[in-house]
Formats: sequence, structure tokens, C-alpha cells
Amino acid sequence: MQVLSLYEEGQREAERHKWIQSQKYGRDLGSEALEDWYTRYWPLFCRLKCLEHLHGWRSWNEFAPEDFGLIGKLLRDGDLLLEMILDRAHAGMENLDILVWAHEWNLPMKRIIYILEQLNLNRAQLSPDEPPQFAQPRTIQNESVD
Repeated sequence: MQVLSLYEEGQREAERHKWIQSQKYGRDLGSEALEDWYTRYWPLFCRLKCLEHLHGWRSWNEFAPEDFGLIGKLLRDGDLLLEMILDRAHAGMENLDILVWAHEWNLPMKRIIYILEQLNLNRAQLSPDEPPQFAQPRTIQNESVD
């Protein structure tokens, strides 16, 4: 499997954004358009690439190799709760938003917290300026049944 670079892919996306915006305004917007992309899109871009890695769809160098495909290890038969959490994560919801949603719907908070801890989506909060070796890996912890 090819391991991709989040930073290289992000640079390509920023360049595409620059080209589209420059075409729209009829002039080269240069670094202004690049900065705009990194400000507006980088956080969600990183989160979505982290989810790709956790699903096992595409491997990204910035996330730990042992976390590749982690979601498959969390799945239970007919685990609608995990799917609902992933839908919200893909939509850009933060952990706190997901917890509030779960509380409002009276969902099993212990399972929600367990899933969020295992997914550790905050690992995707990477700085566009300083590429790390890879984000801190997570290992699946046993879910307590209290």
C-alpha cells in the first residue's frame, strides 16, 4: 500500500484553490489564495484524511501505521452508534458537539466516550507549518462493561 503525505496533498489542494480563485478574479492571487485555503480548509482536510486512515481507505504518513484501519477493529455487528458518530465526524463535528448530541438524544454516554477516545480525532489537529513524524498512535483499549 502506498503511504501518502498529508502535507504534499494539502499543498496540491491549496494550489488548486489558488488556481480556481485566480481564475474567478481574473488575476494571480498568489500567496493570498494559499493562505486562504490553509485558514479555511486545512483543519477539516486533516480531519477527513485522518478518518480515511482510520477507515483503512488510504494510508497517510502523518498518522501512526498501527492506527490504519482502526475503525474496523471497533466495529460490532450492526454498530449503528459507531456509524452515527462517524457520520458526524465526517461532517466536521468536534468531540464536544458529538457528546452534546449524544446527551440530547439520551444515547449511551459510556459507549460514546469509549468510541471517541479510541478514534482520537484530535490527532488530526496538525499545524500546516511543521510536519510531525506522525501523530501519536492509539491502541484499542478494552471497553469496560460497568
